[in-house]
Amino acid sequence: MTLQQLKYVIEIATRGSMNEAAKRLFISQPSLSNAIKELEKELQLTIFERTNKGIALTNEGAEFLGYARQVVEQAELLEGRYLNATPSPQHFSVSTQHYAFAVNAFVQLVKQYGQEQYELALRETKTYEIIEDVRTMRSEIGILYVNEFNEKVIMKLLKEANLLFNLLFTANPHVFVSIYHPLAKEKLVTIEQLNDYPYLSFEQGEFNSFHFAEEILSTLTRPKSIRVTDRATLFNLLIGLNGYTISTGVLSADLNGNEIIPVPLDCKEAMNVGWICHKHVSLSALAEAYVSALQVAVKQEV
Repeated sequence: MTLQQLKYVIEIATRGSMNEAAKRLFISQPSLSNAIKELEKELQLTIFERTNKGIALTNEGAEFLGYARQVVEQAELLEGRYLNATPSPQHFSVSTQHYAFAVNAFVQLVKQYGQEQYELALRETKTYEIIEDVRTMRSEIGILYVNEFNEKVIMKLLKEANLLFNLLFTANPHVFVSIYHPLAKEKLVTIEQLNDYPYLSFEQGEFNSFHFAEEILSTLTRPKSIRVTDRATLFNLLIGLNGYTISTGVLSADLNGNEIIPVPLDCKEAMNVGWICHKHVSLSALAEAYVSALQVAVKQEV
């Protein structure tokens, strides 16, 4: 096993494609594939599984990747300290539901820890894909919520994928509305009061089960409903159509301006928002820094 082979594993996991990783590494795809096969044979371990959809880490491969990243990071620190080598680009990815505090924490991470070169990814995506991204190590960290309704389904998926849920905070549900909304000045709103206005929610694609909904009370029937795929569109519709969505109440005015506000919702349910990671994989330095940034961002907004 060589340091170069470890770098190959990291690059393939990052790209999700043997061919794309080979291009980035400036070697042929057959050479890269053979290097991985030799490593797997030496370790008697299947690191990647090949399917019709591409290549993905096995559960054992995900654990191995965690150790590989630590070894490569330490080697690069030694090179930088004693050989005056140019630091390699930093790599870190997070997949999240559509939370402003997750973006705020990412901004702080880049400002504080970003070197001259880095390759980072922030994916605001669907709930099921967040779990898949972390399971396959496409992302080190995932951010989502559980509550009484979806907890059994989400926790079962996390357990099967060897993932851990770490509680970040518990929130009472709020509705996000524009400052021009007729209910914007209410101290508390009910579902009945909201029936006259368009309900906005995030599209969950192929896995559009109620249990994967990003909003609580997803089983309720609403007379007016619009699904969107990104946060900017949702905020534009909140303002343009006097719509509303249901979320945590944590909203960053620094990033989203002052035209969207949270209003408490009359609801007894709670949202347990947290971050997920691999059970057997140690976090990279950037991942640990991002978790710390998340905790700061939440404290500032809650």
